[in-house]
Amino acid sequence: MSDLLSLFPAASSLDADGTLVVGGCRADELAAEFGTPVLVVAEQALRARAREYRDELLARRRNARVVFASKAFPCTAVQRVMGEEGLGLDVAGGGEILTALKAGVDPGLVVLHGNAKSDEEIALAVEHGIGLVVVDNADDVDRLEATGRRQDVLVRIIPGVIADTHAHVLTGHEGSKFGLAPVDAARLIQRIEHSPRLRMRGLHVHIGSQILDVEPFAASVTAIARLGEFEVYDLGGGLGARYTWADHPPSVAAYLDALVGAADEHLPAEAEVIIEPGRSMVCTAATTIYRVTTVKRGAITFVAVDGGMGDNLEVALFGQRFEAGIVGRFDGAPQTVTVVGRHCESGDVLVDGVPLVDPAVGDLLAVPATGAYCYTMANNYNGNRRIPVVFANDGHARVVVRRETWADLMARDVDQPAH
Repeated sequence: MSDLLSLFPAASSLDADGTLVVGGCRADELAAEFGTPVLVVAEQALRARAREYRDELLARRRNARVVFASKAFPCTAVQRVMGEEGLGLDVAGGGEILTALKAGVDPGLVVLHGNAKSDEEIALAVEHGIGLVVVDNADDVDRLEATGRRQDVLVRIIPGVIADTHAHVLTGHEGSKFGLAPVDAARLIQRIEHSPRLRMRGLHVHIGSQILDVEPFAASVTAIARLGEFEVYDLGGGLGARYTWADHPPSVAAYLDALVGAADEHLPAEAEVIIEPGRSMVCTAATTIYRVTTVKRGAITFVAVDGGMGDNLEVALFGQRFEAGIVGRFDGAPQTVTVVGRHCESGDVLVDGVPLVDPAVGDLLAVPATGAYCYTMANNYNGNRRIPVVFANDGHARVVVRRETWADLMARDVDQPAH
């Protein structure tokens, strides 16, 4: 079971008594100070990953940059770290624009996505000088032109590439709701090139998420190269992360060897290349700590914790597998159990068939690899209060997103008794 440690943020360790230490902070002390559930981010692991992506990309192509796909973890503190490490941001809506601005990231390094952008979001982007808007449809062009301002744009292309991943996170196939087929894109590009307000900068492509093979990324570059030569090519993100012992995602170096290699072969040498890592940037930099509330033994032993699908929808949404361990008892003779959440759904399962050592009420349970999309999709199901985010660094911990209060939960409910 001590091998479980390899799934936690880089530099995590076990203290002398076997207690998990993340970011130099003991898991039991984090739980005591901040309560449970709590999402803990190892700040140095987060920064190291950002630097790895930045340095590996620039080592392969001079005119290139990394923008973090904010939707994976749209927390101001995470966005600020990315900006401090020299990365731009990819945003997918008005809220992510506002948190990016609050984080102090240069708006010129921000890229706005979305298949159904509203008038308000378009206006926000143009007003604040967002560097690139990815045009997903003709309606985007209508809205951008209606602002009366100039804007640099990319056009999103459906490359017709199918990657081996869950259907819910597949985006590069024919029939995707994102982007345009090449023939439709060519017509829209021609319209943009004749627009008095829009500047056609280049193309965007993205084939999906949690992809564990580099070949589809290279294939997507080949597909968009046929549309002509442009100044900018945003090649998206999608590299998979390591959630379990069974996952073996390509390294950042191997991923970029394939992607930049294809760009060097098929795209103009002077063109700028942008990549948008999200899941693989943040997933393993965080862990969630829960408290065990119930152990129900029978044909199946259910270990219930004080969180669940309110703070981790990845399992219910597309069957993502996680691992887990009892804090202070990673080693020992485990029993196979099913870890479930507190929400009133049979589908509220965190980890099915996981080995735990002597689980008991009051234990702390640590689930690694929760940095991607868990915060993003947190919700108030069953009146659940969304959990805090804590940054741990060199033995010091600080709250960057506080736990929701009952007052927060009721603040939007303005119903009054009828008179």
